[in-house]
Amino acid sequence: MKNAIRKSIRTTNFTKREENPQKWYLIDADGKILGRLASQIAKRIMGKTSPRYTPYTDSGDNIVVINAEKIKMTGKREELKVYKTHSRYPGGQKIKSFKELKISNPEKIITLAVKRMLPKTKLGNRLVHKLKVYKGSEHPHIAQKPAELNI
Repeated sequence: MKNAIRKSIRTTNFTKREENPQKWYLIDADGKILGRLASQIAKRIMGKTSPRYTPYTDSGDNIVVINAEKIKMTGKREELKVYKTHSRYPGGQKIKSFKELKISNPEKIITLAVKRMLPKTKLGNRLVHKLKVYKGSEHPHIAQKPAELNI
């Protein structure tokens, strides 16, 4: 009897990727605040909303974001926020403001915000690919039947 009790205490069930079905969600970014939206998306992609969450497995859902050009920021962030890149060559730094990036590539704003909230590991690099961001209200993932998610 004691062995049966000890054995049940020692066993832990770890979820595998196959055991956790991945769902597709559709989020409309129209009028949403960037940071709050990105944190909710990052939680869904990592799988933290699932009761079977394990930090080292891909147990999250796929997210499709539409209307990326209609994202907002609070206060003066729209004027103050800048995005820096560097080519690692002398004089290779490029700086774009939030407004410039919103006009040229609004998908990148949401992708960068979510990417920076994910773990900085190999798993985090794979999780970024579960996020699909589109400029308008059209998206090519109709076959996956994404469920509307209100954040």
